[in-house]
Amino acid sequence: MLSSEVSLVTNALIDRFRARLRWIARGIMIATGLGTLVGATRLSHTALPPQPITWEIYAIRYASVPNFKISGLIAGADTSRRLDIAMTVWLLKGSNGRNVLVDAGFQRADLIARWKPINYIRPDSAVTRAGVNAADITDVIISHIHWDHFDGANLFPNAKIWIQREEVEHHIDAAGKVLDRAIDAPDAAMLDALRSAGKVSLVNGDAQQIIPGITVYTGGKHTYQSQYAGVNTTQGTVVIASDNMYLYENLDHHVPIAQTLNAASNLAAQARMETLASAKRLIIPGHDPLVFERFALVKPDVVRIR
Repeated sequence: MLSSEVSLVTNALIDRFRARLRWIARGIMIATGLGTLVGATRLSHTALPPQPITWEIYAIRYASVPNFKISGLIAGADTSRRLDIAMTVWLLKGSNGRNVLVDAGFQRADLIARWKPINYIRPDSAVTRAGVNAADITDVIISHIHWDHFDGANLFPNAKIWIQREEVEHHIDAAGKVLDRAIDAPDAAMLDALRSAGKVSLVNGDAQQIIPGITVYTGGKHTYQSQYAGVNTTQGTVVIASDNMYLYENLDHHVPIAQTLNAASNLAAQARMETLASAKRLIIPGHDPLVFERFALVKPDVVRIR
């Protein structure tokens, strides 16, 4: 074979080999691209883990009761000490769109006449200061059945009422009759009416997560089965003690509340709150006006707890 013919054959073989390489490379690129596309498609359809529900917490003062004896709040306190106590409800705005109220305040004319609160605004109007209407409240957690925490429960027409089963069954019978004088007869009738309407959800004991990000705890024995709430926020767990701790002084001096069925239980509850809250400053007492000085004011008589 002539050298020119050899050269032609060689070049043809080289061209054929190069074409083969290009075909293989193209197949690899296509396969890689499809793999990437399939992988991306699979990722896009993979469910992300659910994000925990967090809550913004607002303390709302709807009145103050002037010149209240501190000996009625702090066991063993000097009887001459007085304080204008804050009457408060707590609004929890959830990342899930729910608006939860802890305690409901009071509304009855006879209570207003008896206690003569100053700067009183009905609780369903007070919540508007924090940007919600009464109809927007989805849930009301009642810490206990005393008039200043329960009497306003029917002001929130779309709310489910959360209260300890034993708190209800100890204070009223199946017909709504008063069994313990800690509850007023009008409030007993209201509780029975709410229960009959299917608006009451009874909580069965301690450490119950009743709503995602909100757990209620028993203890303190302010009433037969009072409860308090631990709430998940972006800053950690906030404990809304309500009347299981009236003032910061209770916690700071390790002194039980004056109105408790069991002082040892109350001190144990306060000690437990310190283990539940992410910081001591995030334990919020029920009636201390200092709450409205220690946290940032967002509207008159409204502070954000964080």
